[in-house]
Amino acid sequence: MATQTSSSPRSTQQVASPYSWYVVFVLIVAYTFSFIDRQILTLLVGPIRETLQISDTQISLLHGLAFALFYSIMGIPIGRMVDSRKRTTIIAGGIAVWSLMTAVCGLAQNFIQLFLARIGVGVGEAALSPGAYSMISDEFPPEQRPRAMSLYISAAYVGGGIATIAGGALIAMMPPVNLPWIGHMEPWQALFGVVGLPGLLVALWVLTLKEPARTGLIPGPQPSFRQVRAFIAARRGAFGYLILGFAMSGVMWQAAIAWIPTYFIRIFGWTASEVSLPYGLISMVCGMGGIILGGWLATRMRQNGKLDANILIGLLAIAIALPSGITATFMTAPEPALALFGVFLFGCAMPWGSAVAALHEITPNQMRGQISAIHLFCLSLIGTGVGPTLVALFTDRLFKNDAALGSSIALTIAIAAPISALLLLMARRPYRQALERVDF
Repeated sequence: MATQTSSSPRSTQQVASPYSWYVVFVLIVAYTFSFIDRQILTLLVGPIRETLQISDTQISLLHGLAFALFYSIMGIPIGRMVDSRKRTTIIAGGIAVWSLMTAVCGLAQNFIQLFLARIGVGVGEAALSPGAYSMISDEFPPEQRPRAMSLYISAAYVGGGIATIAGGALIAMMPPVNLPWIGHMEPWQALFGVVGLPGLLVALWVLTLKEPARTGLIPGPQPSFRQVRAFIAARRGAFGYLILGFAMSGVMWQAAIAWIPTYFIRIFGWTASEVSLPYGLISMVCGMGGIILGGWLATRMRQNGKLDANILIGLLAIAIALPSGITATFMTAPEPALALFGVFLFGCAMPWGSAVAALHEITPNQMRGQISAIHLFCLSLIGTGVGPTLVALFTDRLFKNDAALGSSIALTIAIAAPISALLLLMARRPYRQALERVDF
């Protein structure tokens, strides 16, 4: 296991052990399952709307607000638990909860029931990333964290891609079923059970991991939440601009990925099974490529003395994603649109490992779970909660036309990306100042 005596950027660190990378691999599998369960909804928009008789705005609430609201709220108390209790148990419990609640989504008979089940998915998934981020930070020295974090977060694209590819194939061949005590289930309802229940095995696997020794500690007892708030307030420029800047990048990313499959179905007449394979492959390849390259670039820049390398990667990501995402919606053929969305996803993926690494580098160990939870709170509530719903509201209320979905996606990107870039630019100076104050 990697050892660390200080998280100061000036300290000399050992390299991570093979077991550290094994821990990342197990957490990648867990995160992959979380995104499969989270993203499968994007392929089921048509069948769910037809069965439950709901609108795009209600679908967006299922994808965004239902998941993000309680994911965000539960993240804070779970983050406090992560900072003081056994993280493997917390993560495994969360996996079990979200896996069961994904299966429960298939039992929903109306919008309210599905909304409540999606809340349960969000509550369970709130346990994963704060715990995973904390464990990875204890397994790796600061110089290697962007790469390790990026590999972990790349599972979001693997999971989303698998959900798209496998979900499209399964929904095409899965017939309605009738189960004892449950009754009739539409194919989309049965699919939730198929993708949800295997996660219980992953929960058991996580329990076999060794709890890593905590590193980068500050003296004294576990800080109270009031002390954590005071710590953030003393560095509010660094934390505030960073967290909000990346949250606005999340608006751009989440808005698009929630609606891209439906965009190809509505605009180009593809079926769910036709869009699932090409979009799923592009999502996996471009998403993984972007986040791995972003982590590699941040690590190299950081090793070469660029203290704000993690922020610069965020700005580079916006420079790639903004023009490609908007241009994709103007294409009149599906192939160039798909290629440009691939470039967009590549850019959107680049900064996420760097974002977490940047926050942990200026945060002592006893606060990392809580800082991660606050970061995820904003990313989920603003990115996941606002992004998909903003697209739906533009479609339903501004353009009042289902065929205007591309314009809604482009408008959301055009609003979110410049705000994100401005906030990240404002973060650079206070972040460097916060790094200079690191003494733990």
